Amino acid sequence: MTYVSCYYHAFSGKQKAETAANRICKVLAVNQENEQLMEHYEKLASDLLEWIRRTIPWLENRMPENTMQAMQQKLEDFRDYRRLHKPPKVQEKCQMEINFNTLQTKLRLSNRPAFMPSEGKMVSDVNNAWGNLEGAEKGYEEWLLNEIRRLERLDHLAEKFRQKAAIHEAWTEGKEDLLQKRDYETASLSEIKALLKKHEAFESDLAAHQDRVEQIAAIAQELNELDYYDSPSVNARCQRICDQWDALGAMSMKRAEALQRTEKLLETIDQLYLEFAKRAAPFNNWMEGAMEDLQDTFIVHTIEEIQGLSTAHEQFKATLPEADKERLAILGIHNEIAKIVQTYHVNMAGTNPYTTINPQEINAKWDKVRQLVPQRDQALIEEHARQQNNERLRRQFATQANIIGPWIQTKMEEIGRISIEMHGTLEDQLTHLRQYEKSIVNYKPKIDQLEGDHQLIQEALIFDNKHTNYTMEHIRVGWEQLLTTIARTINEIENQILTRDAKGISQEQLNEFRASFNHFDRDHSGTLGAEEFKACLISLGFDIGNDAQKRTGIMDADDFKTCLISMGYNLGENEFSRIMSIVDPNRMGIVTFQAFIDFMSRETADTDTADQVLASFKVLAGDKVQYCRALQENTSCY
Repeated sequence: MTYVSCYYHAFSGKQKAETAANRICKVLAVNQENEQLMEHYEKLASDLLEWIRRTIPWLENRMPENTMQAMQQKLEDFRDYRRLHKPPKVQEKCQMEINFNTLQTKLRLSNRPAFMPSEGKMVSDVNNAWGNLEGAEKGYEEWLLNEIRRLERLDHLAEKFRQKAAIHEAWTEGKEDLLQKRDYETASLSEIKALLKKHEAFESDLAAHQDRVEQIAAIAQELNELDYYDSPSVNARCQRICDQWDALGAMSMKRAEALQRTEKLLETIDQLYLEFAKRAAPFNNWMEGAMEDLQDTFIVHTIEEIQGLSTAHEQFKATLPEADKERLAILGIHNEIAKIVQTYHVNMAGTNPYTTINPQEINAKWDKVRQLVPQRDQALIEEHARQQNNERLRRQFATQANIIGPWIQTKMEEIGRISIEMHGTLEDQLTHLRQYEKSIVNYKPKIDQLEGDHQLIQEALIFDNKHTNYTMEHIRVGWEQLLTTIARTINEIENQILTRDAKGISQEQLNEFRASFNHFDRDHSGTLGAEEFKACLISLGFDIGNDAQKRTGIMDADDFKTCLISMGYNLGENEFSRIMSIVDPNRMGIVTFQAFIDFMSRETADTDTADQVLASFKVLAGDKVQYCRALQENTSCY
């Protein structure tokens, strides 16, 4: 019997030592895994904050470019940033939050203190920096589009200014020399009369060009207001035109006064030349205006606008027969003058003393107008085709956006329903969610296709779309939220599995927790609102009164304390502070559903307490008292 007793005690001690060693190995493995999660979180947070710090100054740079090509390159760089650089960072941010939640859950399950990241690297710090980044993104994209519109407008105005200035300068060429002539001093009576009428025709032409000078000045002023980069040269040219125009006006007035003084000596006037000049000058000005309008560039953004231009062009073409009649009438006056000269042998040297316009010039400009009309027709047709293509792009984008937008919203609602339903075990829910996540990821090619349609729209400089209320920014944000939501929901289920396995909670208990929670979750939001939580407390027998509740969907510190008291806990301030440090390690003043379940179930969970770990060390140390004392000191913080 003595041998049997010795064998029994020997094998019994060996079994206890093996149990203690296994428990210590388990604790060490958990600690090592937690340390790795902490280091991984710190690295992700540091890298993400550094990337945000380097990216925001680039997005806040509002230095404009002088050319459309440079601004479009900036827009292309921004599209590359949204497509290539930002999506990986979104995934890193989501992974960081998942690691943080998993770490906190494992620390609570192991009765360890909550993990507090380094200063400036809290989840809230990263979220604040991320919010600043997205604000800078929105402002930068709006600035880019506004700058492109501004440069497009500037290029159009600059070309229009150059064209009008060239026409005006061509018209004013030689006018100063003409006005400064003193030929009336030695002219005959008939010549003086001719000079007077010629000057009247010139003044009529001068008045007709007043609108063009005012348009040139208005365009120059608009270029200055829009900060055109070559404004100094534009202003200098405009100033020369205005100074020359003022000089022409002054010289014209001076010459008119001289002719009027001499007019009393003149009696003969050639009415036919005068009539020719008066009718030829406006007609010539009309042809110049018509040529200017026919060669004028235009910018349109809708089919309606190009249709308006086409209608105006058709109306102009309808006036050409009447204009041709006027041309023939003017040429008829000239033919009559030639007939009179030939009949009466008048020595007029074949020129009109009242105007420099001649029939050849009228015919040449008329031919030019007739030549420009079909060119304008072709330009309008091409622009109409371009606007039709733009409309096709708008409809193509709208068709996809009107499908993808509601699809994202539907998936968000379905994920919310899955997270609160009680169909099957947590593993079944996790499998269902992962399959759901795979189906969502498989939808990514449609998002990429929509991105391609959006790029085509931006390259075509299309700034609005009346066929849809969705923008690419809405779709991007919704897609990112959808990916983040499914990832977080999967993480929550994984944490519930960790809690169940670590604390020995049965599936029936979890179903009871979820059933109670869903019973008071009237709006099926996945969280208890203030009124819902109030109903929960009243059902437990606590008289809440008529105090206004905060509709936050989570419990704050006061609500949680009231809930504990209503369930029979007799808490002082110190005890309540200790409990809050467990369920709210980040000291945010709120209690989530997961933390509430952890606290309510921790009393019955099978976890490794400090006393159990110390007892395991004592078994291994045996009679080595000094080791036991050292182990007790080292595990006092456990």
